[in-house]
Amino acid sequence: MFAQLFTWWNSTTIGTSFTLWRKGARHVGTDEQGNRYFEEKKPTLPGGDGKRYRRWVLYHGLAEASRVPADWHGWLHHTFEEAPTVAPLPRQSWELDHLPNMTGTAMAYHPKGSLSLADGPADTDVDYEAWSPDHLEKTA
Repeated sequence: MFAQLFTWWNSTTIGTSFTLWRKGARHVGTDEQGNRYFEEKKPTLPGGDGKRYRRWVLYHGLAEASRVPADWHGWLHHTFEEAPTVAPLPRQSWELDHLPNMTGTAMAYHPKGSLSLADGPADTDVDYEAWSPDHLEKTA
């Protein structure tokens, strides 16, 4: 309960829950990461002939914007009027599953030789070769 009062980065605060209750927000859907999406019942946003509704996301765990998938992001920002639960975006065969930004976490990408690796920098077996215009002539 105490954490909910002050930790906006961990799910939702009591203030946000109160706002959703006060606005009469309805639950629209949940994504594969457990984030929950809400929309107010009566339109209050300017423009759009009085038909624009405020929309919210309540994160499941850490509040990190990169954890919102593309289809839900489009719905939150009024790019799509229909929620992905009603009209999901068609998936292409080449598309990968959505991944949040891992920068700053233990799962972040660290190339070979990085000082940030858990075991320290790896010895690289290839010496650095600076680029030169002559290199183009050799490969062409």
